[in-house]
Amino acid sequence: MSNSIRKCLIIVLTFVCCLTLNSAHSKENKKETYEQLDLFGQVFDLIKSKYVEEVESKELIEAAINGMLSSLDPHSGFLAPKSYDDMQVDTKGSFGGLGIEVTQEDGFVKVVSPMDDTPAYKAGVLAGDYITFVDDKPMLGLSLSEAVEIMRGPVGSSIKLTIVREGLEDPIEVQVTRDVIKLTAAKVRLENKVVIMRVTTFNEQTIPNLKDGIKVTLEKSDGNEPKGFVLDLRNNPGGLLSEAISVTDLFLDQGEIVSTRDREGKGELYKATKGDIAEGKPIVILINAGSASASEIVAGALQDHRRAIVLGTKSFGKGSVQSVLPMGRSGGIRLTTARYYTPSGRSIQALGVTPDVFLDFKRVEESEEDKRKIFSEADLEGALRNDSLTEAEKDMLRKEEISFQETKKRRNKDNQLAHAIDLIESLSVYSSKE
Repeated sequence: MSNSIRKCLIIVLTFVCCLTLNSAHSKENKKETYEQLDLFGQVFDLIKSKYVEEVESKELIEAAINGMLSSLDPHSGFLAPKSYDDMQVDTKGSFGGLGIEVTQEDGFVKVVSPMDDTPAYKAGVLAGDYITFVDDKPMLGLSLSEAVEIMRGPVGSSIKLTIVREGLEDPIEVQVTRDVIKLTAAKVRLENKVVIMRVTTFNEQTIPNLKDGIKVTLEKSDGNEPKGFVLDLRNNPGGLLSEAISVTDLFLDQGEIVSTRDREGKGELYKATKGDIAEGKPIVILINAGSASASEIVAGALQDHRRAIVLGTKSFGKGSVQSVLPMGRSGGIRLTTARYYTPSGRSIQALGVTPDVFLDFKRVEESEEDKRKIFSEADLEGALRNDSLTEAEKDMLRKEEISFQETKKRRNKDNQLAHAIDLIESLSVYSSKE
Protein backbone atom coordinates (compact mmCIF):
# COMPACT_ATOMS: atom_id res chain seq x y z
CA MET A 1 0.00 0.00 0.00
CA SER A 2 1.36 3.44 -0.89
CA ASN A 3 2.18 5.88 1.93
CA SER A 4 -0.45 8.35 0.70
CA ILE A 5 -3.23 5.72 0.88
CA ARG A 6 -2.04 4.57 4.29
CA LYS A 7 -1.99 8.14 5.60
CA CYS A 8 -5.51 8.68 4.24
CA LEU A 9 -6.68 5.48 5.91
CA ILE A 10 -5.15 6.48 9.24
CA ILE A 11 -6.83 9.90 9.04
CA VAL A 12 -10.22 8.25 8.40
CA LEU A 13 -9.82 5.77 11.26
CA THR A 14 -8.50 8.41 13.63
CA PHE A 15 -11.60 10.51 12.90
CA VAL A 16 -13.88 7.57 13.74
CA CYS A 17 -11.85 6.79 16.86
CA CYS A 18 -12.35 10.37 18.02
CA LEU A 19 -16.10 9.78 17.95
CA THR A 20 -15.82 6.87 20.37
CA LEU A 21 -12.90 7.94 22.58
CA ASN A 22 -12.17 11.10 24.53
CA SER A 23 -8.48 11.52 23.81
CA ALA A 24 -8.02 13.99 26.68
CA HIS A 25 -8.91 11.27 29.19
CA SER A 26 -7.70 8.22 27.26
CA LYS A 27 -4.97 6.17 28.92
CA GLU A 28 -3.44 5.47 25.55
CA ASN A 29 -1.05 8.14 24.35
CA LYS A 30 -0.94 9.29 20.76
CA LYS A 31 2.15 7.24 20.00
CA GLU A 32 0.45 3.96 21.01
CA THR A 33 -2.67 4.90 19.09
CA TYR A 34 -0.76 5.57 15.89
CA GLU A 35 1.22 2.35 16.34
CA GLN A 36 -2.07 0.41 16.47
CA LEU A 37 -3.39 2.27 13.44
CA ASP A 38 -0.17 1.49 11.60
CA LEU A 39 -0.69 -2.19 12.50
CA PHE A 40 -4.16 -1.91 10.98
CA GLY A 41 -2.59 -0.45 7.84
CA GLN A 42 -0.16 -3.36 7.60
CA VAL A 43 -2.99 -5.92 7.94
CA PHE A 44 -5.02 -4.00 5.37
CA ASP A 45 -2.04 -4.07 3.01
CA LEU A 46 -1.55 -7.83 3.47
CA ILE A 47 -5.25 -8.54 2.80
CA LYS A 48 -5.19 -6.42 -0.34
CA SER A 49 -2.05 -8.11 -1.69
CA LYS A 50 -2.26 -11.71 -0.47
CA TYR A 51 -5.90 -12.65 0.22
CA VAL A 52 -7.08 -15.50 -2.01
CA GLU A 53 -9.63 -13.26 -3.73
CA GLU A 54 -9.58 -9.59 -4.66
CA VAL A 55 -11.35 -7.42 -2.07
CA GLU A 56 -12.68 -3.88 -2.47
CA SER A 57 -10.97 -1.35 -0.18
CA LYS A 58 -14.31 0.31 0.60
CA GLU A 59 -15.81 -2.97 1.82
CA LEU A 60 -12.80 -3.71 4.01
CA ILE A 61 -12.84 -0.27 5.64
CA GLU A 62 -16.61 -0.38 6.26
CA ALA A 63 -16.27 -3.86 7.79
CA ALA A 64 -13.44 -2.64 10.04
CA ILE A 65 -15.46 0.37 11.20
CA ASN A 66 -18.52 -1.77 11.82
CA GLY A 67 -16.46 -4.31 13.74
CA MET A 68 -15.04 -1.56 15.93
CA LEU A 69 -18.49 -0.17 16.71
CA SER A 70 -20.31 -3.48 17.17
CA SER A 71 -17.63 -4.64 19.62
CA LEU A 72 -18.78 -1.89 22.01
CA ASP A 73 -22.37 -3.12 22.57
CA PRO A 74 -25.24 -4.70 20.59
CA HIS A 75 -26.77 -1.32 19.70
CA SER A 76 -23.78 0.51 18.20
CA GLY A 77 -22.94 -0.03 14.55
CA PHE A 78 -22.13 1.37 11.14
CA LEU A 79 -24.98 2.49 8.89
CA ALA A 80 -24.21 2.27 5.19
CA PRO A 81 -25.95 5.01 3.15
CA LYS A 82 -29.03 2.85 2.40
CA SER A 83 -29.41 1.73 6.04
CA TYR A 84 -28.97 5.32 7.19
CA ASP A 85 -31.70 6.52 4.80
CA ASP A 86 -33.98 3.64 5.88
CA MET A 87 -33.59 4.67 9.52
CA GLN A 88 -34.73 8.21 8.73
CA VAL A 89 -37.85 6.76 7.09
CA ASP A 90 -38.54 4.33 9.97
CA THR A 91 -39.04 7.11 12.51
CA LYS A 92 -41.73 8.66 10.32
CA GLY A 93 -43.88 5.53 10.45
CA SER A 94 -43.51 3.70 7.13
CA PHE A 95 -40.88 1.30 5.78
CA GLY A 96 -40.50 -2.01 3.99
CA GLY A 97 -39.68 -5.34 5.60
CA LEU A 98 -41.00 -7.99 7.99
CA GLY A 99 -42.14 -5.85 10.92
CA ILE A 100 -39.77 -6.96 13.69
CA GLU A 101 -37.43 -5.10 16.00
CA VAL A 102 -34.19 -7.06 16.47
CA THR A 103 -31.01 -6.91 18.49
CA GLN A 104 -27.90 -9.06 18.68
CA GLU A 105 -27.06 -11.42 21.52
CA ASP A 106 -23.97 -13.65 21.59
CA GLY A 107 -23.64 -13.23 17.82
CA PHE A 108 -27.25 -14.27 17.13
CA VAL A 109 -30.13 -12.13 15.91
CA LYS A 110 -32.74 -11.90 18.67
CA VAL A 111 -36.29 -10.62 18.20
CA VAL A 112 -37.09 -7.83 20.66
CA SER A 113 -40.69 -7.79 19.48
CA PRO A 114 -42.89 -8.25 16.42
CA MET A 115 -44.97 -5.19 15.53
CA ASP A 116 -48.76 -5.43 15.52
CA ASP A 117 -50.46 -6.54 12.31
CA THR A 118 -47.18 -6.89 10.36
CA PRO A 119 -46.09 -9.94 8.30
CA ALA A 120 -43.86 -11.27 11.10
CA TYR A 121 -46.63 -10.83 13.69
CA LYS A 122 -49.15 -12.66 11.51
CA ALA A 123 -46.63 -15.44 10.79
CA GLY A 124 -46.26 -16.13 14.53
CA VAL A 125 -42.79 -14.67 15.24
CA LEU A 126 -42.51 -14.01 19.00
CA ALA A 127 -40.47 -11.75 21.27
CA GLY A 128 -37.37 -13.64 22.41
CA ASP A 129 -37.07 -15.76 19.26
CA TYR A 130 -33.57 -16.25 17.85
CA ILE A 131 -33.30 -16.05 14.05
CA THR A 132 -30.50 -18.44 13.16
CA PHE A 133 -30.96 -18.73 9.37
CA VAL A 134 -32.60 -16.60 6.68
CA ASP A 135 -33.33 -18.56 3.50
CA ASP A 136 -30.87 -21.19 4.84
CA LYS A 137 -28.12 -18.57 5.14
CA PRO A 138 -26.59 -18.53 8.65
CA MET A 139 -26.89 -15.29 10.64
CA LEU A 140 -24.06 -16.11 13.04
CA GLY A 141 -21.04 -13.95 12.28
CA LEU A 142 -22.98 -11.17 10.56
CA SER A 143 -23.31 -7.70 12.00
CA LEU A 144 -26.79 -6.59 13.01
CA SER A 145 -27.04 -4.15 10.11
CA GLU A 146 -25.99 -6.91 7.67
CA ALA A 147 -28.63 -9.26 9.07
CA VAL A 148 -31.32 -6.57 8.82
CA GLU A 149 -30.31 -5.84 5.23
CA ILE A 150 -30.75 -9.52 4.32
CA MET A 151 -34.20 -9.63 5.88
CA ARG A 152 -35.36 -6.62 3.91
CA GLY A 153 -36.28 -7.02 0.26
CA PRO A 154 -38.85 -6.35 -2.44
CA VAL A 155 -42.45 -6.04 -1.28
CA GLY A 156 -44.32 -9.29 -1.97
CA SER A 157 -41.23 -11.47 -1.91
CA SER A 158 -41.16 -14.41 0.49
CA ILE A 159 -38.48 -15.20 3.05
CA LYS A 160 -37.87 -18.27 5.24
CA LEU A 161 -36.78 -17.72 8.84
CA THR A 162 -35.29 -20.54 10.91
CA ILE A 163 -36.10 -19.80 14.54
CA VAL A 164 -34.84 -21.19 17.83
CA ARG A 165 -37.47 -20.66 20.53
CA GLU A 166 -37.18 -21.22 24.25
CA GLY A 167 -39.18 -24.26 25.32
CA LEU A 168 -38.93 -25.99 21.93
CA GLU A 169 -36.35 -28.71 21.38
CA ASP A 170 -36.05 -28.28 17.62
CA PRO A 171 -35.80 -25.14 15.46
CA ILE A 172 -38.92 -24.11 13.57
CA GLU A 173 -39.24 -22.61 10.10
CA VAL A 174 -41.51 -19.65 9.39
CA GLN A 175 -42.39 -18.35 5.95
CA VAL A 176 -42.94 -14.58 5.87
CA THR A 177 -43.97 -12.38 2.93
CA ARG A 178 -42.34 -8.97 2.95
CA ASP A 179 -44.62 -5.94 2.86
CA VAL A 180 -44.59 -2.17 3.29
CA ILE A 181 -44.79 -1.65 7.03
CA LYS A 182 -47.17 1.21 7.71
CA LEU A 183 -47.30 1.58 11.43
CA THR A 184 -50.21 3.20 13.19
CA ALA A 185 -48.21 4.21 16.21
CA ALA A 186 -51.21 4.33 18.55
CA LYS A 187 -54.83 3.19 18.51
CA VAL A 188 -57.46 4.17 21.08
CA ARG A 189 -60.78 2.54 21.88
CA LEU A 190 -63.33 2.44 24.70
CA GLU A 191 -64.06 -0.87 26.40
CA ASN A 192 -66.39 -1.16 29.40
CA LYS A 193 -65.99 2.60 30.04
CA VAL A 194 -62.19 2.21 30.14
CA VAL A 195 -60.00 3.98 27.55
CA ILE A 196 -57.62 1.41 26.01
CA MET A 197 -54.53 2.99 24.40
CA ARG A 198 -52.47 0.57 22.34
CA VAL A 199 -49.05 2.08 21.49
CA THR A 200 -46.96 -0.06 19.12
CA THR A 201 -43.97 2.24 18.62
CA PHE A 202 -42.65 5.69 19.52
CA ASN A 203 -42.29 7.69 16.32
CA GLU A 204 -43.42 11.08 15.04
CA GLN A 205 -47.01 9.82 14.76
CA THR A 206 -47.38 8.56 18.35
CA ILE A 207 -48.53 11.76 20.06
CA PRO A 208 -50.91 12.87 17.24
CA ASN A 209 -52.40 9.35 17.12
CA LEU A 210 -52.89 9.29 20.90
CA LYS A 211 -54.35 12.77 21.27
CA ASP A 212 -56.71 12.41 18.31
CA GLY A 213 -57.72 8.90 19.40
CA ILE A 214 -58.49 9.94 22.97
CA LYS A 215 -60.48 12.96 21.77
CA VAL A 216 -62.60 10.94 19.32
CA THR A 217 -63.11 8.11 21.85
CA LEU A 218 -64.31 10.48 24.58
CA GLU A 219 -66.63 12.25 22.13
CA LYS A 220 -68.25 8.89 21.33
CA SER A 221 -68.83 8.17 25.04
CA ASP A 222 -71.85 10.51 25.06
CA GLY A 223 -70.46 12.67 27.84
CA ASN A 224 -69.88 9.72 30.21
CA GLU A 225 -66.54 10.09 31.93
CA PRO A 226 -64.23 7.06 31.60
CA LYS A 227 -63.42 5.00 34.68
CA GLY A 228 -59.72 5.04 33.82
CA PHE A 229 -57.06 4.38 31.20
CA VAL A 230 -55.05 1.33 30.11
CA LEU A 231 -51.75 2.01 28.28
CA ASP A 232 -50.77 -1.16 26.41
CA LEU A 233 -47.00 -1.18 25.72
CA ARG A 234 -46.64 -4.93 25.21
CA ASN A 235 -44.25 -5.83 22.37
CA ASN A 236 -43.43 -2.14 21.87
CA PRO A 237 -39.70 -2.08 21.04
CA GLY A 238 -39.29 1.65 21.67
CA GLY A 239 -38.26 4.40 19.29
CA LEU A 240 -37.65 8.11 19.77
CA LEU A 241 -36.68 9.35 23.24
CA SER A 242 -38.50 12.63 22.59
CA GLU A 243 -41.77 10.76 21.96
CA ALA A 244 -41.41 8.67 25.13
CA ILE A 245 -41.01 11.91 27.10
CA SER A 246 -44.06 13.46 25.39
CA VAL A 247 -46.25 10.39 26.06
CA THR A 248 -45.24 10.34 29.74
CA ASP A 249 -45.91 14.07 29.98
CA LEU A 250 -49.53 13.48 28.88
CA PHE A 251 -50.25 11.85 32.25
CA LEU A 252 -48.14 13.95 34.65
CA ASP A 253 -48.65 17.45 36.02
CA GLN A 254 -45.10 17.90 37.29
CA GLY A 255 -41.89 16.15 38.24
CA GLU A 256 -39.01 14.41 36.50
CA ILE A 257 -39.68 12.07 33.59
CA VAL A 258 -36.22 10.75 32.78
CA SER A 259 -32.58 11.77 32.95
CA THR A 260 -29.63 10.78 30.77
CA ARG A 261 -25.96 10.63 31.74
CA ASP A 262 -22.93 10.23 29.51
CA ARG A 263 -19.54 8.72 30.42
CA GLU A 264 -18.60 11.86 32.37
CA GLY A 265 -21.86 11.96 34.30
CA LYS A 266 -23.18 14.85 32.28
CA GLY A 267 -26.55 14.72 30.64
CA GLU A 268 -30.08 16.01 30.37
CA LEU A 269 -33.00 16.12 32.79
CA TYR A 270 -36.50 16.09 31.33
CA LYS A 271 -39.47 17.29 33.40
CA ALA A 272 -43.22 17.13 32.98
CA THR A 273 -45.32 20.16 32.13
CA LYS A 274 -48.71 20.92 33.68
CA GLY A 275 -51.69 19.04 32.30
CA ASP A 276 -52.83 15.43 32.87
CA ILE A 277 -54.94 14.23 29.95
CA ALA A 278 -56.39 11.49 32.19
CA GLU A 279 -57.41 14.09 34.81
CA GLY A 280 -56.13 12.00 37.70
CA LYS A 281 -58.11 8.89 36.80
CA PRO A 282 -56.50 5.46 37.39
CA ILE A 283 -53.97 4.20 34.84
CA VAL A 284 -52.73 0.63 34.29
CA ILE A 285 -49.72 0.02 32.03
CA LEU A 286 -49.27 -3.37 30.34
CA ILE A 287 -45.69 -4.54 29.64
CA ASN A 288 -43.90 -7.77 28.71
CA ALA A 289 -40.47 -8.99 27.57
CA GLY A 290 -41.02 -7.24 24.23
CA SER A 291 -41.42 -3.81 25.87
CA ALA A 292 -38.09 -2.05 25.44
CA SER A 293 -36.28 1.29 25.52
CA ALA A 294 -38.81 4.12 25.14
CA SER A 295 -41.57 1.84 26.49
CA GLU A 296 -39.52 1.29 29.63
CA ILE A 297 -38.97 5.04 30.04
CA VAL A 298 -42.75 5.59 30.08
CA ALA A 299 -43.53 2.63 32.35
CA GLY A 300 -40.64 3.41 34.73
CA ALA A 301 -41.51 7.10 35.07
CA LEU A 302 -45.24 6.62 35.70
CA GLN A 303 -44.47 3.78 38.10
CA ASP A 304 -41.97 5.90 40.07
CA HIS A 305 -44.50 8.72 40.34
CA ARG A 306 -47.13 6.17 41.47
CA ARG A 307 -49.29 7.52 38.69
CA ALA A 308 -49.86 4.08 37.17
CA ILE A 309 -49.94 0.42 38.14
CA VAL A 310 -47.63 -1.65 35.92
CA LEU A 311 -49.01 -5.09 35.08
CA GLY A 312 -47.58 -8.03 33.12
CA THR A 313 -44.08 -9.49 33.00
CA LYS A 314 -40.61 -7.96 33.28
CA SER A 315 -39.60 -5.73 30.35
CA PHE A 316 -36.63 -6.14 28.00
CA GLY A 317 -34.07 -4.06 29.93
CA LYS A 318 -32.60 -1.63 27.39
CA GLY A 319 -31.50 1.39 29.41
CA SER A 320 -29.11 3.03 26.97
CA VAL A 321 -29.42 5.96 24.57
CA GLN A 322 -28.17 5.78 20.97
CA SER A 323 -27.22 8.80 18.88
CA VAL A 324 -27.25 8.56 15.09
CA LEU A 325 -24.28 10.57 13.83
CA PRO A 326 -24.19 11.39 10.10
CA MET A 327 -20.98 10.66 8.20
CA GLY A 328 -21.73 12.57 5.01
CA ARG A 329 -22.13 10.49 1.89
CA SER A 330 -20.73 7.46 3.72
CA GLY A 331 -23.93 7.04 5.75
CA GLY A 332 -23.69 7.31 9.51
CA ILE A 333 -22.97 5.53 12.76
CA ARG A 334 -25.28 4.56 15.58
CA LEU A 335 -23.39 5.04 18.84
CA THR A 336 -24.42 4.43 22.44
CA THR A 337 -23.74 7.78 24.09
CA ALA A 338 -25.58 7.67 27.44
CA ARG A 339 -27.59 5.67 29.96
CA TYR A 340 -31.00 6.78 31.08
CA TYR A 341 -32.44 6.78 34.60
CA THR A 342 -36.00 6.81 35.89
CA PRO A 343 -37.14 9.59 38.28
CA SER A 344 -36.09 7.55 41.34
CA GLY A 345 -32.57 7.28 39.90
CA ARG A 346 -32.73 3.62 38.90
CA SER A 347 -31.20 2.26 35.72
CA ILE A 348 -33.14 -0.53 34.04
CA GLN A 349 -30.16 -1.55 31.86
CA ALA A 350 -30.08 -5.37 31.66
CA LEU A 351 -32.69 -5.47 34.46
CA GLY A 352 -35.93 -4.23 32.95
CA VAL A 353 -38.97 -2.69 34.62
CA THR A 354 -40.45 -4.99 37.26
CA PRO A 355 -44.27 -4.92 37.17
CA ASP A 356 -46.30 -4.14 40.28
CA VAL A 357 -48.61 -7.02 39.36
CA PHE A 358 -46.98 -10.11 37.78
CA LEU A 359 -49.25 -11.83 35.29
CA ASP A 360 -48.23 -14.05 32.38
CA PHE A 361 -50.21 -13.77 29.17
CA LYS A 362 -52.43 -16.79 28.75
CA ARG A 363 -55.42 -17.47 26.55
CA VAL A 364 -57.89 -19.37 28.66
CA GLU A 365 -59.58 -22.29 26.95
CA GLU A 366 -63.12 -22.98 28.12
CA SER A 367 -63.15 -26.10 30.28
CA GLU A 368 -65.85 -28.78 30.36
CA GLU A 369 -66.92 -27.41 33.73
CA ASP A 370 -67.36 -23.93 32.23
CA LYS A 371 -69.54 -25.36 29.47
CA ARG A 372 -71.91 -26.99 31.93
CA LYS A 373 -74.89 -24.87 32.90
CA ILE A 374 -74.78 -23.61 36.48
CA PHE A 375 -78.17 -23.82 38.18
CA SER A 376 -79.54 -21.50 40.81
CA GLU A 377 -82.76 -21.21 42.81
CA ALA A 378 -84.39 -19.39 39.90
CA ASP A 379 -83.93 -22.51 37.69
CA LEU A 380 -85.76 -24.88 40.02
CA GLU A 381 -89.21 -25.95 38.90
CA GLY A 382 -91.91 -24.17 40.88
CA ALA A 383 -89.46 -21.69 42.47
CA LEU A 384 -91.09 -18.57 43.93
CA ARG A 385 -90.70 -15.40 41.91
CA ASN A 386 -89.05 -12.32 43.35
CA ASP A 387 -92.07 -10.04 43.34
CA SER A 388 -90.20 -7.00 44.72
CA LEU A 389 -88.13 -6.29 41.59
CA THR A 390 -89.02 -3.21 39.60
CA GLU A 391 -88.68 -3.11 35.83
CA ALA A 392 -85.58 -0.92 36.24
CA GLU A 393 -84.02 -3.48 38.57
CA LYS A 394 -84.81 -6.32 36.16
CA ASP A 395 -83.20 -4.32 33.37
CA MET A 396 -80.13 -3.79 35.54
CA LEU A 397 -79.85 -7.54 36.20
CA ARG A 398 -80.04 -8.24 32.47
CA LYS A 399 -77.23 -5.73 31.87
CA GLU A 400 -75.13 -7.31 34.64
CA GLU A 401 -75.51 -10.73 32.99
CA ILE A 402 -74.42 -9.30 29.62
CA SER A 403 -71.47 -7.58 31.31
CA PHE A 404 -70.49 -10.87 33.01
CA GLN A 405 -70.51 -12.73 29.68
CA GLU A 406 -68.41 -9.97 28.06
CA THR A 407 -65.90 -10.12 30.92
CA LYS A 408 -65.65 -13.90 30.53
CA LYS A 409 -64.94 -13.56 26.80
CA ARG A 410 -62.35 -10.86 27.48
CA ARG A 411 -60.53 -13.07 30.00
CA ASN A 412 -60.44 -15.95 27.53
CA LYS A 413 -59.01 -13.71 24.81
CA ASP A 414 -56.50 -11.58 26.76
CA ASN A 415 -56.20 -12.23 30.50
CA GLN A 416 -53.71 -9.37 31.06
CA LEU A 417 -55.97 -6.74 29.51
CA ALA A 418 -59.00 -8.19 31.31
CA HIS A 419 -57.15 -7.96 34.63
CA ALA A 420 -56.14 -4.36 33.86
CA ILE A 421 -59.77 -3.39 33.20
CA ASP A 422 -60.81 -5.12 36.45
CA LEU A 423 -58.18 -3.11 38.32
CA ILE A 424 -59.44 0.15 36.80
CA GLU A 425 -63.03 -0.69 37.75
CA SER A 426 -62.00 -1.54 41.33
CA LEU A 427 -59.97 1.65 41.69
CA SER A 428 -62.79 3.77 40.23
CA VAL A 429 -65.26 2.33 42.76
CA TYR A 430 -62.79 3.05 45.59
CA SER A 431 -62.17 6.64 44.41
CA SER A 432 -65.89 7.36 44.05
CA LYS A 433 -66.39 6.55 47.75
CA GLU A 434 -63.71 8.96 48.94
